[in-house]
Amino acid sequence: MEVNTLGAKSPFTNLVINLDGVDPDDSFSSIPYEKGFALLYHLEELMGGPEVFMGFIKSYIQLFAYRSVTTEDWKNYLFSYFKDKVDILNKVDWNTWMHTPGMPPVKPQYDTTLADACTALCQRWKKASEEDLANFSPNDLKAFSSHQLIEFLAQLLQEEALPLTHVKKMQEMYNFNNINNSEIRFRWLRVCLRAKWEDAVPLALKMVTEQGRMKFTRPLYRELYNFEKFREKVVSNFMKNRPSMHQVTASLVAKDLKVDQTQSTGF
Repeated sequence: MEVNTLGAKSPFTNLVINLDGVDPDDSFSSIPYEKGFALLYHLEELMGGPEVFMGFIKSYIQLFAYRSVTTEDWKNYLFSYFKDKVDILNKVDWNTWMHTPGMPPVKPQYDTTLADACTALCQRWKKASEEDLANFSPNDLKAFSSHQLIEFLAQLLQEEALPLTHVKKMQEMYNFNNINNSEIRFRWLRVCLRAKWEDAVPLALKMVTEQGRMKFTRPLYRELYNFEKFREKVVSNFMKNRPSMHQVTASLVAKDLKVDQTQSTGF
């Protein structure tokens, strides 16, 4: 999702970013977490699995504790620790992983057991006609964990926006509005805003005002801004609360909302 937002050719989607002449705050994203995880998972498989790789992780942390570490430090220690598997490590496309924008060069094969139910329900909603809506019930989520609820909503966000009738039915069946888990609420509100459900606007404005984490605030503000009918209200809400926001978050949201960067931030 972050690659789509930044653009597949954006240098900010590199795992190792060149920040020369760049405001580091502008590069903030989930790329290091997700792309970095994909690389570590790939290496774990190549080196022999979780038990083998965990030995490296523990040793690495013990060696570099309380020190600054560069990518080269990490890579050199990886080769040193797995000195009997250097031939395998040399076959890794390090340049593409580290210095090429876009998606990782290798798609990890994860255990999708828990995600399969989320995918199935997502596809049911995606393909449902108006007549099919009567077939949904609260029992659809009876066996879902909170992580599965997050995954279900995340998958919906990767699809075309659902019709408003579908989203209203989803609220009727699943009562997502009463869930205060930020990870779930954040994604649910984005689903609602994409469907242009006006009732979701005050709920989303409340969340961006009370929840200061950039991972929630910035994407929600983007969705709100795309709801043109409420754009003026959204910008007004931001300007009113901008002085109390973290400076980095406020600066990046201001760019998303196309607010004049010269205006005072209150800092």
